[in-house]
Amino acid sequence: MATVRSLKIKTSTCKRIVKELHSYEKEVEREAAKTADMKEKGADSYDLKQQENVLAESRMMIPDCHRRLEASLADLKGIVAELEESDQKEGPEIDEARSTIAEVENLFETTEA
Repeated sequence: MATVRSLKIKTSTCKRIVKELHSYEKEVEREAAKTADMKEKGADSYDLKQQENVLAESRMMIPDCHRRLEASLADLKGIVAELEESDQKEGPEIDEARSTIAEVENLFETTEA
């Protein structure tokens, strides 16, 4: 049985994963710039290899975040559908959940294009 409390939790989870995804994307940009800078300056090969490992690790987190976000989005949609079936179609929590769903779907559309 879906409740408003579980709806709030699922909405917050989606928002947190979106923040995490943006954070990893920024981290990849920073680390890529740092790696390029190290290559330009002719850094020690060991240091450069370590930096490339850091960059690769950051890049691996983005697909992981996408998978978790897809699962979280599916959960959120399911709870919204359950609440709508039980005639709880209005309220600030449901409106926030719907806007979060739209935001995440828009994010997926822009990353696929």
